[in-house]
This record gives sequence, C-alpha cells and structure tokens, in this order.
Amino acid sequence: MTESPPPDATAPVQQPLPGAVVRTFDTPEFAGMTFYEVRAKSLINKVSGGENRRVPFEYTVNPYRGCTHACSYCLAGETPVLMADGRTKPIAELRVGDAIIGTVREGTYRRYAVTHVRDKWSTVKPAFRVTLRDGTELVASGDHRFLTDRGWKHVTGTRAGAAQRPHLTTGNKLMGTGRFAEPPKDSPEYRRGYLHAVLRPEPETGYRDPYGTVPRFRLATEEPQVMSRVIGYLRESGAHTAAFEPLGRGTGVSTYARRDLELITTLRQRPAERDAEWDKGFLAGIFDAEGSHTSGLWRVVHTDAELVEPTRRALRGLGFDFAVEDRRSPIGLLSLRLLGGLPEKLRFFHLTDPAVTRRRGVQGIAVKGTVPLHVESIEPLGLELPLWDITTGTGDFIANGVVSHNCFARNTHTYLDLDAGHDFDSKIVVKVNAPEVLRRELAAPRWGGQSIAMGTNVDCYQRAEGRYRLMPGIIGALSDWSNPFSILTKGTLILRDLPLLERAAKRTRVSVAFSVGFLDEALWRSVESGTPSPARRLDAVRRLSDAGMRIGVLMAPILPGLTDDEEHLDAAVAALAGAGAASVTPLVLHLRPGAREWYLRWLGEHHPELTSLYERLYPAGRAFANADYQRLVTARVRRAMRRHGLLPRDGLTRDLTATEPEETEEEAPAAATATDVQLTLL
Repeated sequence: MTESPPPDATAPVQQPLPGAVVRTFDTPEFAGMTFYEVRAKSLINKVSGGENRRVPFEYTVNPYRGCTHACSYCLAGETPVLMADGRTKPIAELRVGDAIIGTVREGTYRRYAVTHVRDKWSTVKPAFRVTLRDGTELVASGDHRFLTDRGWKHVTGTRAGAAQRPHLTTGNKLMGTGRFAEPPKDSPEYRRGYLHAVLRPEPETGYRDPYGTVPRFRLATEEPQVMSRVIGYLRESGAHTAAFEPLGRGTGVSTYARRDLELITTLRQRPAERDAEWDKGFLAGIFDAEGSHTSGLWRVVHTDAELVEPTRRALRGLGFDFAVEDRRSPIGLLSLRLLGGLPEKLRFFHLTDPAVTRRRGVQGIAVKGTVPLHVESIEPLGLELPLWDITTGTGDFIANGVVSHNCFARNTHTYLDLDAGHDFDSKIVVKVNAPEVLRRELAAPRWGGQSIAMGTNVDCYQRAEGRYRLMPGIIGALSDWSNPFSILTKGTLILRDLPLLERAAKRTRVSVAFSVGFLDEALWRSVESGTPSPARRLDAVRRLSDAGMRIGVLMAPILPGLTDDEEHLDAAVAALAGAGAASVTPLVLHLRPGAREWYLRWLGEHHPELTSLYERLYPAGRAFANADYQRLVTARVRRAMRRHGLLPRDGLTRDLTATEPEETEEEAPAAATATDVQLTLL
C-alpha cells in the first residue's frame, strides 16, 4: 500500500524509533504533538493471562499508541524553576532526572516536596503574558495551568476544538511564593564579601616553622561546599599557595608566600562605601558559617561580635526584616531571625546564593497564600514563541514562584522506549499500514476468526484518526472476512464510519459501545475536557440507534462521591434510554498506577472532603474499588434501568466490558492490565 503525507505535514525528520517517520502538523488541534508513523509487522494482539485475565476478550487491535484526547502545557524557556537544592534553573536548561521541587497533599495541606523531571519537550505556540499584583510575570501558552486558591486554571478559556474550560480571570489568586529573585553576579565584590564572612584571621604568633611565621586564616565552618568555594575564590584571585590544613579543632587556610598573605588580607577588607554585591556575598558567607534553616525558621547565631552589626546593615540594605533574639551562650552572642515566611527566605537564598545547599531546602513547608499573587492582566503577545514544559513525579513544579501543572503519567507507553507521561499525549505512534497488515493476518490459515476488540487500550476514534483515517480500512477488512468485532469509544468521529458499520453488521456480529460516565458538564470539563462532551456522545448514541444499530453503553467511569448517588445515576440512565441505548453496564472508576496519582491529587484540590472515602474504597496498591461498593453501585444502576425500561446487561457489550473483579489481595498481572478497558480518566 502506498501512502502520501497529508498536505499540511512537515517533511520527515530523523526518528527515535527504528523505521519510523516523524511528522508534525501546522494545525492548532495538533500543536505540540509529534506523530511517529511506523509500519507494523503484526496488528492482532493476543491478551496475556490466559483464563486468569481480567478482560473477557482474547484479541485486540490498536492502530495507535498514545492518545490525543489530553492537552499540552508550556512556559517560556527562560522561566526559572525551583530546584531541590533551593537554586533555580531556566526551564529550557532542565534535564531528565534533575531533582526539583513540586508539591504533594498531606491531609488538608499542600506541601513542597522533592520530585524529579521525567520528561521535557518544547513546541511553538501563541504566547500570553500573565502579570500578577506583586510584579511576577509569566509567559505561557493558553493551555498552561496554574494553581489558584480555587483550583487549577488554564491561562485562557478556549482551545481549538474544545469547550469552555476553567481559566484565569482578573483577580484570581495564584498559589506560591511569588517571583524569584535574580541570583548575584559572580563579581569580585561578591567574592570579597563572602571571604570576609567565612575567613577569620589568626594571630601570626600562633604557629612558626624553621622559616618564620606561617600566616593563617581560620575557616568559620568545615562545610565541604564552603571549603571548595573559598579555595576556588582564592586561587582565581591569584593566591596560588593557599591550602587547607588542621588548625586546632577546626580547619585553617595557610599560605607560605608573603604576596599571597597580603592578597588575602586585601580581599577581606570591607569596602569604604556600601556595595550591594559585597553585601550579598557577605550574607551568603555569614549564613554558611553561622546560619540554619530548620522547620521553616531562618536564623543566624553569631559567634563573632565584630560581624553582628555588618550583618544587620547588609540585611537592611537588601530590604530584609528580621528580629533580634538574645541567645547569649558560650558559643553564640545573639541570634537574628528572618521575617516574612518562605517568600523572604527564598528571596534571601536566591539573592545571596549560599554555598551550603542542604540548608536551602523547602520540602515539607506548607504552600500558603500569603503573597498577593492576584492576576492583574492576561494579554496575548501577538506572536508565537518557543515554549517548554516538563513532566514530574508529583505532577507539578514551581515556575517563577507559582505552582504550575504538568501532564500526569500513563504506564502503557514505555514499551516503545517512549515516556509514559507527556509522550502519551504528545508522541503518538501511528501504525500507518494497519489495514493491510490486518488483512494479511485475517487471511492466514492459523487465524480462527475469533472476535477482535478495539478501543480497549487507547481510543481508536481519537482526534488523530481524523487525520490518518485508519479505521475505515480496518472495518472494511473485518467486514470482508466476516470477522466479528467490537468497538469501545468516547469519540463521536465514529459517526463518519456509520455506513461501513452498517455494511459490516450485515455480514458478522458487530458490537459498539460508548463510554458515558456522567452528564455533569462542569465535572466533564474538569476531568475529561479532551474528550467529546457527554451531550455529544449521547447524540452519537442516538444517531447510531436511529440507524438501526443496537448500542451498548459503558457507564464509566462512575466517580465515588461525585456521580454515584441515586440522582446522578438515574439522570444518566434516563438520558441513555432516551438516546436509544440498548443496554447499560455500570463500571466504577479504575485507578491504575499513573492515573491514580493524578486523580487523587485532583480530588484533594477540588473535593478534599472525599479523600477519606477514597482511602477506604481504594486501599494502597489497589486499582479497583472494594467489591461491596461495586455491588451497591450496580444495584442502583439496575434499579434505574428497570425504571426506564432498559434491559439488563446482555451480550451486546460482552466483547467490550471488563468483568467485575473479585476481592483479592493482589492486582491482576501487568500483562493483563496492559490491554484493560480504559475506565480511567485518560
């Protein structure tokens, strides 16, 4: 079969998958997405697990890997991201594996936590500038999401091909610490201030060798990062003979050249007039030598009386407020405590850049809304810019002091050495020769004509199908060979192939099921906004039914505490009956790894009162709700079905639906769940 690329496709580029052709498209609906066109060697997949598999179908066909139902989010490349060591790095310079700061929910609080970059990508999109009341500026795409005091919100309210979604408006308050301070310049003044703070002179009479007095300076701390910085500064300044050696109970810096002694003495001198860069270096050294940051409290306990007043002057000069605490003891004169909470502590760390990174951590500190991060304006820049985003273990990161969202991970995409996070949404593997391979496999003598299930791993009628049109050829092949098949989908694009489905139904058994979990439009925008709306899916059920097809509906996912009450279930069943559905099969939310983490974070942000319910229904390590709860929900749905004249579940959806799991101690084998019905919010 010969193929030609779509007219708006880019030229092929070097591929990361063997034999793949990589394309992107110049249309808004596929912005930021990459399509890997591969020629599959086989298409029919046998589900692993044998008689113990949790799904009732044995064979599947998946023309795509990855899904275009989800969104992409991006920030300008220079946007600083908070690293695990308390420093910042532009998002464009991050690398996979970097340790950064995200957030996790603990009880009623969201707290900062260390996480890691799992993936990083870039795209070119229309850019918007979001300006906050404290002066923070963020340049992002309209799809990017930030955490507000009312939950996650996109920068803009619309996206090509999608309905209105929660978005930022003037006055919304973002969560975080506010814009990060610029790091200090690595200037001679900064270095001199730092050396003045950490190098303390020792009396020349303290040590003599056969050649006379050996000049020495005492290090105020033995932190390895401080020692490395000091010796580096001295040698870069020309003091080449400086070296560390024991000095009493501490460490000293000695030099055997008179010139080096004079140079070090000069480097330690205070400037005649205040210099902001010298103050920054000095405060960094003071914190390295005498500071601490524990339980969210920043303190400096002075051990040198001569440095008390210079520390106060430097803090005031840089705009910091502090409290003086009398902590007189044999080792400390008095203590200074920085005021202003985490925003001021981060400003200190970023502005001064102490060497000891272990004291700069913020993990465990609660995310609070004490900074006026209210949206002042959202303005389009009128141009497209290179924008970046990352995937992290916590599902978020801190971008210029604001909690920023990224894509959640799915664990079904790594078999091709693609990432299970953003790659699932943005890197779509397309088996361009799927129809011809399927025809060859159906014609093989060893094939027994068993029923084939489609849409069980990723939706075969996702948006990419509108571009590649693989399903008409697949349906045609199955029809020509009179091979029974079933389709599970959320995509209304199936209506395009209605004539082909009608033709196939005259030759073999065809089962079609739509996934419609609930009717609440606001809830749909929040958890499934990349899919057709419930109203559009109901209309598709109606049109297929009007064409004479018997359509089964998976009422999935039913969300505990949100859509599982009698009122919600009855309204959904009534609408499905009115649309002509032949059967309804209720399926409670399945929280497989990846979707579990994302959904529980979303729940904690939007419905924290339900977290204890989910802890009871979905104990750690369990993807399915407990059996008693599933029986309760099933009973409610069956009562509604009787009220609205729907038959109980029959063979119409048998090829599509998962059996209700038994109460077991262990989950199904990974090989079996890899082709499970998509009951998660993907």
